Amino acid sequence: MTSLYDQLGGEPAVSAAVETFYRKMLSDERVARFFDHVDMDGQMAKQKGFLTMVLGGPNKYTGLDMRAGHKHLVARGLNDLHVDVVIEHLGGTLLEMGATPEQVTQVAALANSVRDDVLDRAPQTTPIKN
Repeated sequence: MTSLYDQLGGEPAVSAAVETFYRKMLSDERVARFFDHVDMDGQMAKQKGFLTMVLGGPNKYTGLDMRAGHKHLVARGLNDLHVDVVIEHLGGTLLEMGATPEQVTQVAALANSVRDDVLDRAPQTTPIKN
């Protein structure tokens, strides 16, 4: 089966997507403050590596795990709304690049799968009803 990384266009597509994604993030007042004083070239390189890995491409990611990498942002107020904005902009970027709605749904599911780690909280569980 072809990886989502290859389906979306591999390295050139991930690079283009990350650059477009961060333009959207930096111009969105809901999340732009989280990038104050951030080396955006370094941030984009880490994001490209991370996305490549989670989409099934070559694993060259050397960044921190999701909890450690976002803990300082949680301390600054990062919450579910902000994760939703990330997913919104990532999905919009992928659609603009020609991804199918199904592919965007798969990427959103991957992003949601690390939500609790990004927000440094215990995984959400569904209560068992009797």
